[in-house]
Amino acid sequence: MAKPVSIEVWNPSGKYRVVSTKPMPGTRWIRLLTDQDCRVEICTEKKTILSVEDILSLIGNKCDGVIGQLTEDWGEVLFSMLRRAGGKAFSNMAVGYNNVVVGAANKYGIAVGNTPGVLTETTAELAASLSLAASRRIVEADQFMRAGLYDGWLPHLFVGNLLKGQTVGVIGAGRIGSAYARMMIEGFKMNLIYYDLYQATRLENFVTAYGEFLKANGEQPVTWKRASSMEDVLREADVISLHPVLDKTTYHLINKERLAIMKKEAILVNASRGPVIDEAALVEHLKQNPMFRVGLDVFEDEPFMKPGLADMKNAVVVPHIASASKWTREGMATLAALNVLGKIKGYPIWSDPNRIESFLDENSVPPAACPSIVNAKELGLSKL
Repeated sequence: MAKPVSIEVWNPSGKYRVVSTKPMPGTRWIRLLTDQDCRVEICTEKKTILSVEDILSLIGNKCDGVIGQLTEDWGEVLFSMLRRAGGKAFSNMAVGYNNVVVGAANKYGIAVGNTPGVLTETTAELAASLSLAASRRIVEADQFMRAGLYDGWLPHLFVGNLLKGQTVGVIGAGRIGSAYARMMIEGFKMNLIYYDLYQATRLENFVTAYGEFLKANGEQPVTWKRASSMEDVLREADVISLHPVLDKTTYHLINKERLAIMKKEAILVNASRGPVIDEAALVEHLKQNPMFRVGLDVFEDEPFMKPGLADMKNAVVVPHIASASKWTREGMATLAALNVLGKIKGYPIWSDPNRIESFLDENSVPPAACPSIVNAKELGLSKL
């Protein structure tokens, strides 16, 4: 029998029982649930990652829906238990759902929610921040100062890379990749090379228009190029940011061989999914190429880093904080809660999960819809 876990309860007399496996930012998400007669139970265990046994204990004998996290293992065991408890919905507080066995959710008729549309700019900003931090060696310089080693200005002290006029490479030019590209192009007047299975027409048009604006003002225009292969991006770009989905085709997308074709002073940024990089190969590459630098928000075996990575001065590493702006994290909590609430209430599915502004407006009542259910088609759920 699963051990009981500590919880915080809101609206104890609510008709519907909704469980959150973690405390989430803001209180609007709680209010939206309690206003609709939900009893909200929030797990307050001091564990970073809950086990399957912990979550089974949270679900208990009666549970209408669960809001969970990307770090949890949602498969056959949890979905079958949730169904037996009368559950109808589970929502990740994340855009990704690699932790979810969607087939198991389908088997038990559980709607699976996620939270796209609210992370784009925040994630792109973090990727841009890592690009700048790596190029200008900001973390190294900060540590140097804090250690009391600064004796005065020197010509060679922490010389890094100038971004202006260089080439930024984007692998995966979807919403986040395109937003990142625009920030780097408009912010640092970089040229663009990108690789994607689909043409990024809006991004191309932006670069063209911005290039014409610069030219009209007597400046060097920026350019764009859609590469015919990912290898072309790796060879040509000075800064490369990874924005692919994670599946079996993108696992270890960046490996020893592909690292070898990159420029010796290139910068590699990853704020997508850790396993797209062979992290052990990356550590060896960083050791052998001290002017090659990386900025990493995600890791292959989170929460762990491969041996040696933490010792690399040419690596900037942060703990999976790409979506960690107050607005975004509170928005993610709101969308996850509304996914669960919508399924409990029998609402239809929102027609475009990437246009969710009306759900996030605190001054209005959100639409009577589930913002984003990834298995809506499989479950035969209707759209608004």
